[in-house]
Amino acid sequence: MKYLTLFLIHYSLFTIHHSAAAPADEQRVTKGNASAPEQGDRRGASTQASSTPQNFIIIFTDDQGYQDLGCFGSEDIKTPHIDRMANEGRMLTSFYSANPVCSASRAALMTGCYPRRVLEKKTVLFPGDNIGLHPEETTIADVLKTKGYATACVGKWHLGHHPEFLPTSQGFDSYFGIPYSNDMSHPADAKRPRYGKWDEYWSKPKESGVWKTPLIENEKILEHPVDQRTITRRYTDRAISFIESNKENPFFLYLAHSMPHVPLYLPDELYNPDPKRAYISVIEHIDAEVGRILDTLRKEGLDQNTYVIFTSDNGPWLRFGHHAGKAKPLRNGKGSTFEGGMRVPCVTWAPGRIPANSKSNDMASTIDLLPTIASIAGIEPKTKGPIDGLNLADFLHAKSPSPRTEFLYYTSQIQCIRQGDWKLRQQEKSTQLYNLAEDIGESKNLAKKHPEKATALMARMKELDQKIIAGARPLGQLEVSPE
Repeated sequence: MKYLTLFLIHYSLFTIHHSAAAPADEQRVTKGNASAPEQGDRRGASTQASSTPQNFIIIFTDDQGYQDLGCFGSEDIKTPHIDRMANEGRMLTSFYSANPVCSASRAALMTGCYPRRVLEKKTVLFPGDNIGLHPEETTIADVLKTKGYATACVGKWHLGHHPEFLPTSQGFDSYFGIPYSNDMSHPADAKRPRYGKWDEYWSKPKESGVWKTPLIENEKILEHPVDQRTITRRYTDRAISFIESNKENPFFLYLAHSMPHVPLYLPDELYNPDPKRAYISVIEHIDAEVGRILDTLRKEGLDQNTYVIFTSDNGPWLRFGHHAGKAKPLRNGKGSTFEGGMRVPCVTWAPGRIPANSKSNDMASTIDLLPTIASIAGIEPKTKGPIDGLNLADFLHAKSPSPRTEFLYYTSQIQCIRQGDWKLRQQEKSTQLYNLAEDIGESKNLAKKHPEKATALMARMKELDQKIIAGARPLGQLEVSPE
């Protein structure tokens, strides 16, 4: 595989410088077996584009489980603001991230592609890596810039921390956030605390600096180490400032919260010393900050021409107990291609355009957001190459079923395909077949009962995977010049 080669003038590796399932009557999954690279409408511009420019906000949390919202059935987490979003908008209960871990899921969201097409086999990028999303890939921000949109990325990026790969090189006018996960450190060889002692770290909230995590503004380190107690609120402050500064212009805001990925932190006045309340409290804090965003839109009169999409990058990191969420009634969580790893909560909101108090169990994914947003904005996107996302505009507006009839599940390689209600999962020598309409928890393997279905889905999965691999595009890679 050939790489784009980008040369660094400086010797430093890090060149940034200081300055619940739907009710039965709503469970309908469209049938079909069209090719993933060919199925549905992948076009951008449509006759539905509004004469009033539409704004777009994607709020992307980190490691939030399927059940971790009140509207998705949480028994202990209170999320009144996102629940109100759901009451005023549309819940998508079969919505998928395109990978069960960090970087790959974000590459898919930004490009409208399965991660295997744009990130090779990488799933998580680390501070010592010299790679990132290729700057020539087309992101949602790139698409919207062609029509004069103001664009901002606030929060976790995790698609390459070198300046050549940061948001300002990927279509965004500005960036404010942590360039990778909030448990990663700068410099790359910095010693981190022992991993997994989350109760201990929760008991010492003023010591978030032990992670040596940097906060970046555009391409420079603004704060090192970042005070993680206030980072969720500061992300929101920066997001609101961007909205208010661009209320007369069309804008796109990508707000990617660093939490509830561990370690967890809260502002001092919200801190509860009980570690069993850590995750719950962090989600409730995020909910309050989402409320501030929505209140700003209402106050500025932007609620009638702004779309807000709230979702998560993958499922919960279950092995961390009360420092993680829940994916009930789904099986497993982060890192897994069972439903709990990739089916995530999704709430869409656009008063007067997306029907209020509506819900769908049709398939949809983060890879569909690029063509969908382009369509609503009236843009025919010119991407680097083929994409895998489909235009969901009519579906979001409840004018038609979702065009997505099948979906592929990748880790570093293909593991599953869903087609209609049927899901085939192949891991090593284990072949598993589930009917998700009857068994959302994936507890009954039907491969022996329906061998013809398993064989057909296996062939289909391999066919589509081969097409994506054949059309895969290179990562961006830095080559450090000698001193």
